[in-house]
Parts: sequence; C-alpha cells; structure tokens
Amino acid sequence: MNEKRAGLLNRIAGGPPKRRAVVGLALGVLIAAGQSPVSLPIVALLALTIAVGIFFLLDRSKQSAWFGWFIGVGYFGASLFWMVEPFLVEPERHAWMAPFAIVFLAGGLALFWAFGFGLAHRVGRGGRGRIAILALTLTLAELARSYVLTGFPWGLIGYIWLETPVIQLAAIISPHGLGFLTLVIAVLPWFLKHRYLGFSLAIGILIMAWGGGLHRLSIEDTPREQVTNLRLIQPNAEQHEKWDPELAPIFFQRQLDLTATKSETTPDLIIWPEAAVSWWLDDLPDLQAQIVRAAPSGATVIIGARRLEERRFFNSMVRLGADGLAQDVYDKVHLAPFGEYIPFGGYFSRFGIHGLAADEGGGFTVGTEQRLMDLGQHGQILPLICYEAIFPQMANFSHPRPDWILQITNDAWFGKLAGPQQHLAQARVRAIEQGLPLVRVGNTGISAIIDSRGRMVAHLPLGAAGKLDGVLPGSLAPTLYSKTGDWLILVLLLIGTGAVLVKKRQIY
Repeated sequence: MNEKRAGLLNRIAGGPPKRRAVVGLALGVLIAAGQSPVSLPIVALLALTIAVGIFFLLDRSKQSAWFGWFIGVGYFGASLFWMVEPFLVEPERHAWMAPFAIVFLAGGLALFWAFGFGLAHRVGRGGRGRIAILALTLTLAELARSYVLTGFPWGLIGYIWLETPVIQLAAIISPHGLGFLTLVIAVLPWFLKHRYLGFSLAIGILIMAWGGGLHRLSIEDTPREQVTNLRLIQPNAEQHEKWDPELAPIFFQRQLDLTATKSETTPDLIIWPEAAVSWWLDDLPDLQAQIVRAAPSGATVIIGARRLEERRFFNSMVRLGADGLAQDVYDKVHLAPFGEYIPFGGYFSRFGIHGLAADEGGGFTVGTEQRLMDLGQHGQILPLICYEAIFPQMANFSHPRPDWILQITNDAWFGKLAGPQQHLAQARVRAIEQGLPLVRVGNTGISAIIDSRGRMVAHLPLGAAGKLDGVLPGSLAPTLYSKTGDWLILVLLLIGTGAVLVKKRQIY
C-alpha cells in the first residue's frame, strides 16, 4: 500500500481500540446512507472502500472481527432504526422493548459482518490476500444472513444501487452477486500496487455495470395478450386506530367507497391491502358480499384478511367470487418472528411477551405451502404478504413461472421515516430479479404498479387515502436468476474461498 495512504488510514484508525470502534460505527452509518430513502450509493461505496483500507492495516483476526462488528452495528443501527416504530403503536404494552429490539437486532446482525471480517483475516495471506478474500467472506456472511434462523435479508449491500441502472444486474448475478461486485470495486483500490491503477479499474467496472444496466432498461416488455385494468385500494388506516371498534367501520366504508368509485376505465381487478378489514373473515355473514356488491360488475376482488380456522389464526390473501364467498385463499408461509409469532410463544406469554400483531404468545399459524393463485384471463399470480417480499428466494417461484407478482402489506407498523420506503425498495428488486411486473398494495402506502425492471409506473404516496387505477405492465423473458436462484452465486463463492484456502496451504 502507498505509504501516504497507509499513514492517513493509520491516523484515522490507529491508536486505542475505542478510536477504531468509533470509526467503524461512523463508516457503518455512511454505508447505510446508500439504502432507501437516502439513496447515496457513491457515499456508501466510498465508506466501504475506506473500511477495506483500514482492514488492510489490521494485525490480528480478533481486531478485524471487532472492526467488522462495529461497522455492522453502525450499518444496521442506521438502516433499521425504524424498527422501534412497531413497539410504539401500543406504547403502554411494548415501548419498554423498543431499545432492546434495536440494540439486539443491530448487534446480532453485525455478528455476520464480524464473521466475514474475522475469517478473511485468518485465512488470507498478507494484506492483499486478506482484502481479496474479504469480498468473498462478507458476501457469504450476507448470504447466511438471508437464511439462518428463518433469515433476514433486509438492506443487502447490493441494494445501494436501486436508484441507478446498476441494480438491473440483480436479474443476472442475483442481489448477493451484486453485493459481491460492490465489494470487489471497494477492494480494487487497495489490492494493486500501482496507486491509480486500482482506482481506474474499479471505476471501469462500475462504468461497465452501469452500461449493462442501461442496456437492460432499453429492452421492451413482452406485451400482455389480455389487458388487465387494476384498481389498488389504500385506506390509510393508522395502526393505532385500525382496530378501534368505533373507527373500524369508517375504514371499511372508505374502502367500499373507493372500490365503487366510477372511472373512465372499468377495473378488471380490485385489490385491498393486508388485513384490510378489522374482523375475522367469516365473522360477519354479509362482509364479503358487501365488498363484491361494491365492485363494478365483472370485476374480481382480492382482499387481505385474518382467518380463524379450528382455533388457528392465519394471515391470508383471499380472492372473492361473484357470490361473495372466498374462492381461493393463500395463507402466509413466512411469518415475521416477534411480530406475527413469538418463538416458544407459549413460554414467553407467561411473562406478558406476545407478538406485536399476534393473538397471545402462539401468534399466527404458518400456511401449508407457497403456491400460485389463478386469476383466469388475468394470469397466475405469485402472492406475497408483507414481509415475504424481502426474500429473493420466495419470489423465485419458477415451476410454473407466474405471470406477475402481487404483494399486499400493512406498512402502518413501520412508521413513515424509512421502513415503508425500504420495504418498497426491496419489492422493486424482486420485479427486477424475476423480469416480472409487481403490484404492491399497502394500507398506508406506498401502493404502486411496478414494471418488470423495477420502475414505478404509478403509485400512491405514503400516508394518503385513495385509489390507484392503472394497467398491468408486461413481462420480460425469464432471467438467469429466476433459473438458478442463489445456488449459482453460492457455488461460485465457495469455489473462490476454497481456491484461496488451497493456495494458502500449498504456500505453507
């Protein structure tokens, strides 16, 4: 490494461990600035590059693991600060848990980064060997974060490129592959001996990725044979008011009125958000019939509802028939831990700890299987309920391939500062990965019609009541990611890490 650069980084991170910890936290916050709604990818990339340079200088794997952990705490703390919001909906019951939630969440997720940094230092040979393998081990850590303990792939590194053409590469190399590419760009300035060659190569790769994204954006959709006119219903029922017995009929009537509103184009498909009604699905005999009667003749209606079946609770997406009865029901298969259920809920309920959206400690029941919902001439949809849309693997349903993706959600839990925006951002990446349009219907927003390249064709803003009429966009050919899933990037990462380990063993 150039002596001037090494000296600068030593002045920043050298000295007592406390100083390095503060620098790590600050760098983590700057990396988080790449995530929605701030969306400053160059700031995030520069912060990653500085972090790699400091890692280059560290002498021990323990130092590296702690440095990675502090970066992770800053990153997850800054990007997930909104996680306190659900605990403030009923502050008298849950507010005491809010500080513990964000501290334990940020600290726990940061362990994956600590592992990535620590392992890279231990198995890498020399400074350049260590930073080269860091791109591999940190990507593996992010991949593990997506699956371990049901997974939590919120705010993956590759998402910093969402508002740029670079994000289109997720359709080819996966969001984890895009994260790996980002880390490679951050590593290159320190990997090569010549001062400017590494920076030039990093910039060159970024330019090529940008150009590849622009090319994909230029590809035209395959037009749909059947035009589907959509109507998305956004009632804007704030979470602290949603279940109020006096207000629930008002919100229900608001959705009926929005459903019945006349327009120039009659909607074919009307969609209500997650848990759109405050009653259990079959509690009121005339409930579903009222919804169908409000819809224009011939329109299909899909609603989000809670169901009670044999003393089990389900969070469901329901297609209503012309007779006002449920014709097709999808029950959510990936529940949100500590929100919709509490692990070992029966035990914790003894101490007054319950899921935020659940009934008693046990919470909701997992649906039997992920599957498509057939809408006849309007295609087969992949239903996703709220939290399910953050998982790339859940949208990667290819046998048979869906015609489009539908997400219903209740983001009223997430506040208004960053949670809903990040949730929407990840839904947009699902459309890119699959080359399929995605329709998103939220209680408080942001409801949107998203094309097969992740662009919002139309949307309703956060915190507004209203309806959104629009036409379902076309699709693209199946993407490479839709065919390989995460297996391709996992195999490549393991091969790369294995090659480094074999080479190190041969040298010694």
